[in-house]
Amino acid sequence: MEGAERLNMMRWFHRGLIALLILIMTGCAGAPAAESQAQARNRIVYGLTLEPSGFDPHINASSELGIPLRSVYDTLVYRDPNDKRFVSGLAAAWEISPDGLVYTFMLRQGVMFHDGTPFNAAAVGANLDRITNPDNASQKAVFMLGTYTRYEIVDDYTIRVVLSEPYSPLLDSLSQVYLGIASPTALSAYSNERYQFHQVGTGPFRFVEYLPGDRLVIRRNADYTWMPSFYQPVNDLSVDEVEFRFFSDPPTRAIALESGDAQIMGELLPIDARALSNNIDIQILPVTIAGQPLQFMFNTARAPTDNLLVRQALLFATNRDLIVDGIYQDFSPVAWGALAAITPFYNDQVVGAYTYDTVQARLLMEQAGYIDADNNSFYDAVDGDLTVTLIVPSWGLIPEVAQLIQDQWRIIGVRAVLDSAPSRTMVVEKVNEGAYNLVAFYSFGNDASLLNDYFRGDGSLNWTGYQSSDLDNLLIDATRQSDPNGRAAGYGQVQRLLLEQALILPIRDYVNLNGARAEIQGLTYDAYGWNPLLHNVTLSPAL
Repeated sequence: MEGAERLNMMRWFHRGLIALLILIMTGCAGAPAAESQAQARNRIVYGLTLEPSGFDPHINASSELGIPLRSVYDTLVYRDPNDKRFVSGLAAAWEISPDGLVYTFMLRQGVMFHDGTPFNAAAVGANLDRITNPDNASQKAVFMLGTYTRYEIVDDYTIRVVLSEPYSPLLDSLSQVYLGIASPTALSAYSNERYQFHQVGTGPFRFVEYLPGDRLVIRRNADYTWMPSFYQPVNDLSVDEVEFRFFSDPPTRAIALESGDAQIMGELLPIDARALSNNIDIQILPVTIAGQPLQFMFNTARAPTDNLLVRQALLFATNRDLIVDGIYQDFSPVAWGALAAITPFYNDQVVGAYTYDTVQARLLMEQAGYIDADNNSFYDAVDGDLTVTLIVPSWGLIPEVAQLIQDQWRIIGVRAVLDSAPSRTMVVEKVNEGAYNLVAFYSFGNDASLLNDYFRGDGSLNWTGYQSSDLDNLLIDATRQSDPNGRAAGYGQVQRLLLEQALILPIRDYVNLNGARAEIQGLTYDAYGWNPLLHNVTLSPAL
């Protein structure tokens, strides 16, 4: 008995020590920790599907961080989630110079950061300084500024952003949470490592606390009066506190939603979403995400995918309808091109390209000179069966997709080897090694300029290895164009060229399968599809 008591005392001491260390690390030992103990009237739990390596939007790049932080930060402009037009945010108005090099923002007056710091042009400048400081190693925000060179403060509520050459995606970039405006007081008070635990914006919710591996809490900002046009007035039923918890194991998400441990959950497994569709206590809210679809990019620098005919054959040999029906439970549309169908400047003329046709696939393989001399059902290569290697990330049910592709390509005599990559870092490492024929990847966004990174000859993610001055010029010109019609024409040509050269194997447009308890009302998502507009969420009066 004495030994058991001593063991229990040691356990309690160990737990207390861990709690103390977390409080010291997050700096929550004072008022914020006490504040988090107070229970709000309309409080919900929102399930996040992974914990990013960092939660600082200026520094880190995860899509997941925007889910809570979209409500903490306002941006200079917003995209209206209904029609994708740009509307006022912290900038009441803006002007673009005829040459496209100077953006002048007239800022809202009377806006206050959560810590009481006034919002003004100097605050915007401080944020731009932080994002572009190379010592801060911004993973995404700095690149979203494109050809930005400097800013000029005209007066307290007017700031100019100056570019070295026209960059049409700038407004789109400024509407995203990665370029959210933070309190300069808070930025100067904390190091980059500590700021993510003490974030201060101007948004409809205040940042309360973040305990790594446990929770992140935000609480309604009662002083918020400068909302964008698509936010609704607050009432007694409005949610006033949200606790985000992490559900990294996909099967646990539906269980948490059914049990009521979470009121909202993102990225449900398709099979779970299909099952929950019959539960009257659960709403399934699919949101198609703009940007790139799930796609496999062909490596044109490695045999046999250096041969256009082989790439075209593999496209014809892929039954995308079967993949979408079986793996994604028909929640996701079949993808046909390099952009998801809801993305601005999508070219619908690509629809129907390379429909499933094994006869055509075999004909192309034979035109490429392949035969099966040993009659083992696989085409022959110099060193045995004709083999292609696919780099397969572990997320988004891509391993299941790759297994179906492996089975389908076996039918036309091509052996597929699946090379698993459980993290983005490992994907990049394997690509750099060069021993692959296809790699699965995608990215999200409402501006087609995201294609530049993947398909320009000097693109940082040009994993196809394809080099074409014609393609480069189309992409560069479409990024510089200010006329939407000119941009649409340019990106239309880009999408056609990518398919003519069979550089990608599109699979499905990405759909985030969100689930919510029946008591959740008014849940919608921003123009980018990931981030909930929590300001508009209410709880059913039945509660």
